[in-house]
Amino acid sequence: MNISIKICGIQEELALQAAIEGGARYVGFVFCSPSRRIVTPEQARILAQKVPKNMTAVGLFVDPTEAELQTVTGQVPLGMIQLHGFETPERVAEVRALTGLPVMKAVHIATPEDFAKVPTYESVADMLLFDTKVGPQATGGTGIAFNWRLLRGQKFSKPWMLAGGINCGNLAEAVAVTGAKIVDLSSGAEDASGRKDPAKIRALLDLATRL
Repeated sequence: MNISIKICGIQEELALQAAIEGGARYVGFVFCSPSRRIVTPEQARILAQKVPKNMTAVGLFVDPTEAELQTVTGQVPLGMIQLHGFETPERVAEVRALTGLPVMKAVHIATPEDFAKVPTYESVADMLLFDTKVGPQATGGTGIAFNWRLLRGQKFSKPWMLAGGINCGNLAEAVAVTGAKIVDLSSGAEDASGRKDPAKIRALLDLATRL
């Protein structure tokens, strides 16, 4: 696969199995309320135990407390923490030290000015994720894409992932416009009820192998 894929918001074994069989590089488990994709630590533990060694289980949190992090990481075999809220660079470093896990920090993008904060996060995070900024309190999972052309010509010192409204219909365009090597898929892999659709997961992963 030329493009690495993360399937985020896994809640059920059939979806996880589709991600594994399709060759996804990352799977994400959501631990923030009120997301419709949330799982309990107990649910995530059962699923994460089935994640193969060549795949990274990512725990997604929004401005988590120490207690929340310890509750989840004490039960769930995660390979990475994803911070998708308004965490400062100092907080990113604290979470990395507290959990002993690599940390991916989401940066919400709407205008060129939103990239100004990137260097401070590059100094403390292991990976970046660029998602859509849709409001002062929104933290992602909206299914809305930002202007991907804002990424043209940008250079980053850490690996980065593209997120926000990507599906089978626009995955090829997203990769072509941004040069992304890693893509995060969530709403684009769901059915009308908002649950992960194994058939859509397989279709997206199959498409990624041909890009």
